[in-house]
Amino acid sequence: MTSPSNGAFLIVNADDYGYFRCVSKGILKSASEGIVTATGVFANAVHFDEHAAWLRDYDALDAGVHLNLTEGMPLTDDLRKKLARTSGRFPRKFPLAKAILSGAIKPEDVKREWGAQIERCLDAGLNVRFLNSHQHLHMLPVLFPVTTALAAEYAIPHVRFPTSRLAGSPFQASFIRDAIMKTLEIVNRRNVNVPPAHFLGMETSGRLTSQYLERSIPRLRQGEVYELMCHPGELDAQEVDDPRLRSYHDWEGELRTLTNPAVREALGRHGVHLIGYRHVEIRGGRLVAREGHA
Repeated sequence: MTSPSNGAFLIVNADDYGYFRCVSKGILKSASEGIVTATGVFANAVHFDEHAAWLRDYDALDAGVHLNLTEGMPLTDDLRKKLARTSGRFPRKFPLAKAILSGAIKPEDVKREWGAQIERCLDAGLNVRFLNSHQHLHMLPVLFPVTTALAAEYAIPHVRFPTSRLAGSPFQASFIRDAIMKTLEIVNRRNVNVPPAHFLGMETSGRLTSQYLERSIPRLRQGEVYELMCHPGELDAQEVDDPRLRSYHDWEGELRTLTNPAVREALGRHGVHLIGYRHVEIRGGRLVAREGHA
């Protein structure tokens, strides 16, 4: 890199590390053989210690916490007790959101749980550089201040701020999701205290393709920092037996996209630099790439 104005800068951030062994292995492959530069970790994963050990061996891959309220068991006893109706397990996102918005689960309950998830990653020796959340629940207006407070408390410099492009949603379900995210974006924008990376990938969540990247890459503006959300993985049908997940995620398709040499060639052709969150800083009220990182 010659200067922060020479081309755009792209963080390729894989969600769901720790979801399943096959997903974690696919994410690591997409980093070693492809363009992924960061990954968000499920701290309450059943096999967390094993997954964390794998990730520690990938020093070039930035780690963050994929804050979770909808998969598996909470780490905190208080939240498990409040989820007695679901046998102490997290419910799906809409019942969970309803419980939070009704006050049955309070923001301080979430803060304790998410703090425990952050601490589990730190205790495992992971250098936590960012926070995001499973199914974007940190964007609920009552939880976004919780997330930024935790980031400040644990000196975590970056919080994902997902945005959507309504025009890019070809299906009704995607349009509804993106409309909700657009509303949350508008509501939470005033509470952003650290400039975030420009966000990519909402409209193709779960099914990122080379065609999407080939359309998006030429539009990236010089000197700007972008985050591409992605969900690569390998599929082990014995490990992943939930048809809902298998219909939503094309893990192996995303893995092929992110390891496709043509995608890397397109990045180079348009002067887009792959970076991690370790390579950015706040300067003049903007998120910029540090000098000397390309």
